[in-house]
Amino acid sequence: MKVKELFFMLLGGALFGFGLAYSGMIIPEVVLRFLTLKDFGLMLVMGGAVLVTLVFYQLAPRLMAKPILGKIFDKRLALFDRKLIIGAAIFGIGWGVCGVCPGPAIAALGVGNFKMLWVLAGIFFGAYIQGRQAVRS
Repeated sequence: MKVKELFFMLLGGALFGFGLAYSGMIIPEVVLRFLTLKDFGLMLVMGGAVLVTLVFYQLAPRLMAKPILGKIFDKRLALFDRKLIIGAAIFGIGWGVCGVCPGPAIAALGVGNFKMLWVLAGIFFGAYIQGRQAVRS
């Protein structure tokens, strides 16, 4: 991996972590209030992220000859299938039980919330089990 790629990944990760911490999305109670329809702040954070991403994904290929870290602008084919629906439901259940997504769980470590290590251990364990199951089938 090139130094330029590492720099932009570090910069993007730092912006992501700072934004999550600043918005309060690293606090499980904030997320749980959103999931129980008592606080819609998370909707604003997610909506802002979607809007910025949409604008950049639409404008960047028109304004730039090539991506900063790649050779060509490529589209990812998204499959809307049974696995996606079941996986999304399982993810949603886990999100509701622990009150935090993977990104905010990692960012919470940066502010000293080391209880998130349990969440991350569960995330890695679940991904490991799924990966093992996928290899068998």
